[in-house]
Amino acid sequence: MSLKPMPANELGKLVINGEEIFILDVRNTESFDDWKIEGEGVHIINKPYFDLIDGVEHILEELPKDKILLVVCAKEGSSKFVGEQIVEVMEHDVYYLTGGMKSWSEHLEPVKIGDLKEGGELYQFVRLGKGCLSYLVASNGEAVIIDSSRVTNLYEKFLEEHKLTLKHVIDTHLHADHISGGRKLQEASGASYWLPPRDAEGVTFNFEALEEGTGIKVGNSKVMIQSIYTPGHTIGSTSMIIDDQYLLTGDILFIHSIGRPDLAGKAEDWVTDLRKSLYQVYANLSGELYVLPAHFAKHHELDEQGRVMEKLAILFKENHGLNIDDESEFRKVVSENLPPQPNSYQEIRQTNMGKVEPSKEEQTEMEIGPNRCAVSE
Repeated sequence: MSLKPMPANELGKLVINGEEIFILDVRNTESFDDWKIEGEGVHIINKPYFDLIDGVEHILEELPKDKILLVVCAKEGSSKFVGEQIVEVMEHDVYYLTGGMKSWSEHLEPVKIGDLKEGGELYQFVRLGKGCLSYLVASNGEAVIIDSSRVTNLYEKFLEEHKLTLKHVIDTHLHADHISGGRKLQEASGASYWLPPRDAEGVTFNFEALEEGTGIKVGNSKVMIQSIYTPGHTIGSTSMIIDDQYLLTGDILFIHSIGRPDLAGKAEDWVTDLRKSLYQVYANLSGELYVLPAHFAKHHELDEQGRVMEKLAILFKENHGLNIDDESEFRKVVSENLPPQPNSYQEIRQTNMGKVEPSKEEQTEMEIGPNRCAVSE
């Protein structure tokens, strides 16, 4: 029996596949309650590290012998210490999460959404530890990446493996819960970087204006990304229709909730925009479009293939945020059901505007924790 490392990508595949895994999380209770590893096959308990320094014998009865046993902590060191103690007294291989919850927060798991009508493919990059979703459209050797995460190496590896040239990078809005990888990808590839101009007041870099009616072509085929102005989460929030099949909603509409309008201190002003975008603009679109949001909240939103998607018509039937007939009641729901603000959201907005340049370590700390872009379910 021995202590073995488990990288975040291996854990990601276990979670996506719904495989059974038992996790002993040794972070403090407050951190655990705020944010933890979740999944259909995940069984998890919290035993703070400081309660285990003198031994693990008192928790052995709670640890299974018939499942993968993984110990996790914030950065790795504490989980290795606890894991070594368990190995000494229990005839069982024990794993520790390499890089801790830091690495889990940054990991991206690429999942294919589907083939496009006239050639090409659409992929969803699932950031399991953060609940962020980004997208890559590929056609005839060219690619577009939408709402990219800060850690860009997996996108770059994917582009290289699939022999794709990155032509465009797009952000549907100015993000407040995570640092965009848009500029980093643009600088590395020479691709065009698109941003809604109404969200870009005060940014310190050049960009292409993503406006209503903008059409962005991918490859030599007729794969088109069509822009639709849908303010409410931010004043510039812009949705996109890809290949007349998929509706990328950014942070306006999620599978089980709707976007919050308060992250720039404009809640009262933007509630009207939010309702109009959801109840008028989206209501006039085809219900057969598959909604692809920029975030998810709970692991049960992933389907059997690890995708987060649902038809717009079904959301109009089942998503409570789309079924509040009275406008005053809608305002009340949106204003009174807001979770805590995202961690360091003001600093993240400033970073995405190019006004501050935090170190890698600072960026990691700024993003730690769950996304909080939705009105509470």
